[in-house]
Parts: sequence; C-alpha cells; structure tokens
Amino acid sequence: MAVDPEYPYLPACFELEEALREQLSNRPGHQRCVVGEHELLLVVHEVPKPGVPERDPVFFWHPADGAWIDAAGKEGLRELTRLLKRFEVAIDGLEESLDVASTAAEVFGLARAAGPLARTARNLAQAIEQARVHDDDNRDLIACRDRAREIERASYQLNHESRLTLEFWQAEQSEAQRESARGLNRIAFRLNLLAGFFLPLVALGALFGMNVKLPDFTKGLFWGIFAGGLLMGGVLLWFVGRGVDDGRRDDED
Repeated sequence: MAVDPEYPYLPACFELEEALREQLSNRPGHQRCVVGEHELLLVVHEVPKPGVPERDPVFFWHPADGAWIDAAGKEGLRELTRLLKRFEVAIDGLEESLDVASTAAEVFGLARAAGPLARTARNLAQAIEQARVHDDDNRDLIACRDRAREIERASYQLNHESRLTLEFWQAEQSEAQRESARGLNRIAFRLNLLAGFFLPLVALGALFGMNVKLPDFTKGLFWGIFAGGLLMGGVLLWFVGRGVDDGRRDDED
C-alpha cells in the first residue's frame, strides 16, 4: 500500500476515514487524539533528543470495526507501551547523571534536556487521556494513561530538581565570592590601618630628614619626635577604628 502524498507522514497501512483526514494538515502537529465520526487517530511524539527542536511522531489508529493499530500494522498498544518505557529509561538516565554531576555546565546541560522531556511527557499524558475518553472500556489504554501520568510527574520532578540544583550552585558560588571579598576587604583595612599608624612618623621623618641645616637643639629631640610621631599615629588609628565600629553598629541596627 502506497503512502498518501498528501499526508506523507502517515503509515501506509492506515486507511483513515475522510472525517479524520479533514482535521489533518501536511505536518503531524502536536500530540493529540484526533476524533472522527467512527475512528480515532492518536498522535504522540518520541522521546525528545537534546538540542533537536523537531519531534518524531508516532501514530496509532483505531478503526471503527477493530482494535488499535500501530504504524507497523500490528494490532494492540504494545508499541505505545514501548514508547512509555523509553521515556522512563530517559528519565532514569538523566536522574543518575544529575546525582553524579560535579560542574555547573553538566547541570545546565541536564536542565536543558529535562525541560523538553517534561513538556513532551505532559502532552503525551494529555493525548492518551483524550483517547481514553473516547475508548473508555479499553483496559490497555487505561493502563497506558496511568503510566503516562507517572512519567509526567517524574519528568516534572526531574526538571524541577535540575533547575533547583543549578540555582543552588549559583547561590553557593555567590556566597563564596562574597566571603572572599569580605576577607580581602579585611586584609586591605588592616594594611590601611598599619599605613595610617606610621604615616605621621614617616611625615616627620621626611620633614626633619631633609637636606637642610637644622638648629642644633633639634638633635636632642630625636626620641621625642619619634615618640610624638607614634603617638599621633596611635591617635589617628583610634579615630579611624572608632568610626568603623560605629558604622558596623549602624549596619547591624
């Protein structure tokens, strides 16, 4: 049986009624259950591939006088069960990778993969639910619906955990950077205090050490000048430290 040129994506074994064909375009479209007069067409997507925006469609046809048929022409929903299994394997693999991820780049890659997976799983569950509404006595379809809901919940949890892990690492890195900046500020502050303590002494040394003729009485005041410079440095250090302490108390209040 040849493929319909108007709907090249449809399996050749599908002989859809006109009511179904009228609702289709030249593209598969989103995941859904197309309802005709007497038939159903379930359109779902394969597990999304990382970095690939296109989705591979998977079709199941429910003729008026028979059971569900997959794209290979086989009766039943075994292929739908295999599709659900592939979703479960993909989710389990991403969860294991998330547990052993050690860099932000790895977690970011997992988050990029988990987002499309969660959206596809959600739409898959909705499409199966739509089919169940019109084929409510099919126990296999009900089982697939419940399994799809579990996959939807697991994929949402994976997507949430991957993004939460990435945000936690970002916050942790920011805290480490702030703590490092505080440590550098403390070191710079102590160095500035040390420089301020010796500033008066250096200034006096520069003043009295200039190559100019000074009175003889200044020679006997060397230790006095030295002590005065240290005293002025201590007073300056006390004033600066007091101002810093007052600022810290204001910030705490």
